[in-house]
Amino acid sequence: SVTQDKHGFTKAAKWTVEFLPADHNNHNIIRLKSCYNKYLTASNQPFLLGVTGKKVLQTMPDRLASSVEWEPLRDGDNQVKFRTRYGQFLRANGGLPPWRNSITHDIPQRSATQDWIFWYIDVLEIVPPKPMQKLIADHSDSFGSTESSTPNTPASFSGPEVQI
Repeated sequence: SVTQDKHGFTKAAKWTVEFLPADHNNHNIIRLKSCYNKYLTASNQPFLLGVTGKKVLQTMPDRLASSVEWEPLRDGDNQVKFRTRYGQFLRANGGLPPWRNSITHDIPQRSATQDWIFWYIDVLEIVPPKPMQKLIADHSDSFGSTESSTPNTPASFSGPEVQI
């Protein structure tokens, strides 16, 4: 399952961002991998019977399909919305149990829940891409150098993996 915590200091609150090439509509697409090595997955299972929100799970699918793909949409300096390939948004829920601290995905219909799709992002570490092996004329191996980003680099949605 996936839940939220208002402080976000736990190991489980850290997610690795995997960047995918832009799709044919020029959308930036990412996958979010948890500390358990599972992907944030938009399921088709209803969260509660008769309610619009669908469950968000951590899964390790055999095939990485669109259910583990998210489009980050920046809103302001440090807020992001995450949209599924089918136009639904990752939503933090509040209120009484069983809603409290739950995460679902849907299209917010009421103005009271419009802000529940905004997420604050803190970049914890930028991991430079692994060096790629090159073959040179004398058939000996060498490793190309890569530039690594500094911790003060603002988050962007292209380049190396990022832990958030």
